Amino acid sequence: MIVVIQCAAGKQRHAGHLRTPEGRDVMFVAQPDAAPPQRSHAWARPDDLADGRRSWRTILQEYNAAPGSNPLGLLPAWQLYTNPAYEMLGERYAPDRLYVLSAGWGLVRADYLTPNYDITFSNARNVEPFKRRGHRERYSDFRLPSGIAEPIVFFGGRDYIPLFCRLTANAEGSRTVFYAGSEPGAPGCTLRRFGKPFTNWQYQCARAFLDGRLRCDP
Repeated sequence: MIVVIQCAAGKQRHAGHLRTPEGRDVMFVAQPDAAPPQRSHAWARPDDLADGRRSWRTILQEYNAAPGSNPLGLLPAWQLYTNPAYEMLGERYAPDRLYVLSAGWGLVRADYLTPNYDITFSNARNVEPFKRRGHRERYSDFRLPSGIAEPIVFFGGRDYIPLFCRLTANAEGSRTVFYAGSEPGAPGCTLRRFGKPFTNWQYQCARAFLDGRLRCDP
């Protein structure tokens, strides 16, 4: 089985950053041109050009592919977020069986070294507009590897379900989407309701799943 959980706004304070050629930390957001000026770091989108020929996404791929000591201090995806649910899942599932659905990077394997970022699909009032990614915006998101025939379960809000469906469309096995409240659209997936909607319900849902209190069979 493969478990996918959506990303979160809360990141570890010691999370590392990619850096510009001049040595400035990069903070990835959805709309860099609308972000307030900062001296401490540079704003960028993951698919912006970093050095005139390579995107930041390509640089991140090269960083993960190159053996080394992780000089930038990037954290594996399962350790990047502050909510303990990610650590609980990371302790239960092997890295190739756990993914984070990131609004900035796409479907990220648990052990993938991931830089700090602040991109979301949320329309909550407390979310600054330059951090919001629209569903129609084009990103070169990481996708599910081909040939995956195992069942997949997803814990995440309805704003993330369209991206999950798109990035796992090549899955050969079943896909189960847990949701709260009214039934969402999730073509090709089995839906399992988890009560009424409340803030960050997906973490309680994931814990209930780990405890064996939820079923996901077709």
